[in-house]
Amino acid sequence: MRMQGLATLLFPAVLMLFALAMEKVQNRIDRLAVSRDHVEEFLESGGADHVDTLATQGFPAALDELRSRRSKNGHGTSDSSDALSTSPQRAS
Repeated sequence: MRMQGLATLLFPAVLMLFALAMEKVQNRIDRLAVSRDHVEEFLESGGADHVDTLATQGFPAALDELRSRRSKNGHGTSDSSDALSTSPQRAS
């Protein structure tokens, strides 16, 4: 009887801690997710050096490098900041 009372008190607390931990994981995944438009932009204008960055550092770093080089060369687009503000979706 005593163990059932302890389990009744601890289970909601453990469940809430698990839910909070999963929310943090989901936020991290959402922050690192990229949209289909970002992938298409990278495929259209990325070079071999950008692919190396993609392989070593991941897609967000490679896309940032592509955009920074484009803006340094004067080929930046005005909608690049708009593309970053879109909600992230997984590319499939």
